Amino acid sequence: MRIFDPHIHMTSRTTDDYEAMHAAGVRAVVEPAFWLGQPRTSVGSFVDYFDALLGWERFRAAQFGIAHHATIALNPKEANDPRCLPVLDLLPRYLEKDGVVAVGEVGFDSMTDAEESVFVRQLELAGEHGLPVLVHTPHRDKAAGTRRTLDLVRDVGVPPEMVVVDHLNEVTVDIVDDAGCWAGFSVYPDTKMDEKRMVEILRRRGTDRVLVNSAADWGRSDPLKTAYTGAAMLAGGFTDDDVDQVLWRNPVAFYGQSGRLLLDAAEPEAPEFAGNSVQRGERAVPAAR
Repeated sequence: MRIFDPHIHMTSRTTDDYEAMHAAGVRAVVEPAFWLGQPRTSVGSFVDYFDALLGWERFRAAQFGIAHHATIALNPKEANDPRCLPVLDLLPRYLEKDGVVAVGEVGFDSMTDAEESVFVRQLELAGEHGLPVLVHTPHRDKAAGTRRTLDLVRDVGVPPEMVVVDHLNEVTVDIVDDAGCWAGFSVYPDTKMDEKRMVEILRRRGTDRVLVNSAADWGRSDPLKTAYTGAAMLAGGFTDDDVDQVLWRNPVAFYGQSGRLLLDAAEPEAPEFAGNSVQRGERAVPAAR
């Protein structure tokens, strides 16, 4: 089983997680920009964070044979803080960098006017830079938030095939399918989706235009949920090819629209990390493919 986790916050994970992910078949990830667990107080915090996503985290993943990509954005949760809004002026610089495969996470958290304004501007930036969009749907009033999301995508003019609407469930998946966007699902231990529910949705709607991820953020989560979903698909009668489509070919197809996938890239040369403590010992680095 080869796995491309299309939405996982590795900044909040340990090196043990990277090792376990590689052993389970994970060979590529996309890490969306998100919040730090507490409010940022300056734009400089975003600069350091974005730089870490595109440098240090890619280097750290490479130690375990995993190709790391990122999406860059002002996330919905922090779109309500006026101190964070100037980061919108910095985004064009980052949206041109190698390994940035989408604008995201963008969308709604609490369905405020401020969130909508920031969302619209970032949809525009995606169009200006020719990038796909990773959309976060709110945890409350999810159906209304999903409908409003799709209205804005249509109004701004982003092609639906360039948009994945994430954190879906049984209530919202048909809305997104009808709009022609990609459907994203986060599989969690306690919340959002679980493996059995995911298999039932795939059985009903099919395996096209769907991305399954573990998200694996600051809360209780599991970076192996993609692998568990693949195993549940096989147990539920899906074929190896079905699993490969959902867990590998679909993420490659969606993020490949950016033209920036690094799946064949060698371990990045990063002289600034020479002698870094992650390289202690004579441990062999797993093959990246």
